[in-house]
Order: sequence, then C-alpha cells, then structure tokens
Amino acid sequence: MVNKYFSIIGGIVITTVLLSGCSEKILNAKGNPNQSEVLSDPDNKNSIPTDQKQKNVENTEQPEPSLTEENVKPKEQEGSATPESIQVVFNPESIPVLVNKQNKLPDNYNPTDLIFTDIPFVSGASNEKRKMRKEAAAAVSQLFAGAKAEGISLLGVSAYRSHATQTTLFNYYVNRDGYEKARTYSALPGTSEHETGLAIDVTGGNGKCAAEDCFGGTKEAAWLEQHAAEYGFIIRYPQGKEYITGYQYEPWHLRYVGKEIAIEIMNKGITLEEYNSAI
Repeated sequence: MVNKYFSIIGGIVITTVLLSGCSEKILNAKGNPNQSEVLSDPDNKNSIPTDQKQKNVENTEQPEPSLTEENVKPKEQEGSATPESIQVVFNPESIPVLVNKQNKLPDNYNPTDLIFTDIPFVSGASNEKRKMRKEAAAAVSQLFAGAKAEGISLLGVSAYRSHATQTTLFNYYVNRDGYEKARTYSALPGTSEHETGLAIDVTGGNGKCAAEDCFGGTKEAAWLEQHAAEYGFIIRYPQGKEYITGYQYEPWHLRYVGKEIAIEIMNKGITLEEYNSAI
C-alpha cells in the first residue's frame, strides 16, 4: 500500500504542458528529436557522432558552466497553460513513490542505501550512474541474469542521478535552448525518477539504441515488456499513456516498484499514476 499524502509547496507553481517527449529525451545540437538526453553531453563541445555514442554516453562529470539555481525555479509564462502546483512527496523512501511533473522529491533528498549495481554498463557511464538503492540493485542484477539465461544480453545506461547532477543537466539545456524548450524534453530537478535511485535506463548488449526510440523494436525491449514485472520492474512510460505520464514511450526506462505492484501494473496495462489513483 502506498502512502498518498503530500505536502504542497506554498506559493510555488509551475506551468505544466503535457507534450510528447520524455524526461530524458532531448534535441541534440542539430535538433534531432530522437536523440536521448544521455547522449547529448554538456561535456562535449560538439554533438556526439553515432559511432561514438557508446563511448561517450552519460559522461557529465565536467559540464560547461551552467546557470544558477534560480533558473530552474518554476515560473509562470505569459500565454501558457493553467499552472499546476508541484507537490513535494511525503514519503520519498517508499519503494513505489510517485515522482513526476506534479510530484517532486524534497530538495535535500538523497537515498541512504545506494550501492553499486552488479551489472555491466555501457562504456563511459559514470560511477554515480552505476548505483541504485539496495533493493533495486539486487532486483536488477536478477533481471539481467534472467535475461542472459534466455539469450538476452543487456547493458545499463544510466541509473541513479543526484539532485545536483540533474540541476546541472537541466541548467545546461536552459542555457542552450531557453526554459520553455528545455522543459519539454528534460525533467526539472527533483522530478526525475533517476533521483530516486529506483530507475534505470537499459539497452541491448551491443550498446546500440541507448535511450533511443530504435530500442523499442528490439528483442531486448520485447523481453523486458514480457518479463520485467517478474523482477519488480515496470516500463515506466508505456506506449499510449503519454497523456498520463507526460512523456513519450520509453521502452528502455525501467522503474523498480516491487514484484507485487509491478505484476499488477503490467497485467492491467496501467501506469504508476493510475495505480496510485486507484488505491
């Protein structure tokens, strides 16, 4: 059972525009809507060539100078949609905690049980992004082992991301594209599932299609769709549910919620938002 009580940030509102696009999905320097945030690296002065994606993926330790924290504060824009209040989740340590565009983690939240995962990652993944919360790390190890036993090879792309890292990343995009545009493809600090330590982006063993739309047509994606729930994971942003999650289909983005909840969500074909509203 999930605790649904929230505290509301007094006086802070944000314009939320429900667009097709995901929290980790961005435009690269050339405006390609199919390239993932994890492949458009603030560290690199130029956009990353296709054949260099695996080598340079998620290397954001030394980004270009970013904007200040002020720039990521939600603010009302003229001519925008009706703003919605962002709520701070009351139970950030809860395994099935709901974090999305309307529900954020406390600014000072840091998972206390982060450990390194025992799975292979794409080349270039930072140490931080190889971590998950202890229970989720054990589960993802079992998932990878289960996939391997059935001839499916997987690689981790990006797991945990600290609030500071998400702030730097989001600021970089604001600096490059402006607040409104950045908001359509990158998650505001505090609203990215990666900050919970319970989410991980994965790809096939060849390292191709890492956090890209082309992963959706692979045998690895099909296996995850069928078996992820057996290990306590859900496809967090399923196809056809963009109007609920706020993000487009992400077959690579796995979220740990525990076996019982995961099986219920996947069997019913619902989202974490729908699960929470029904309990």
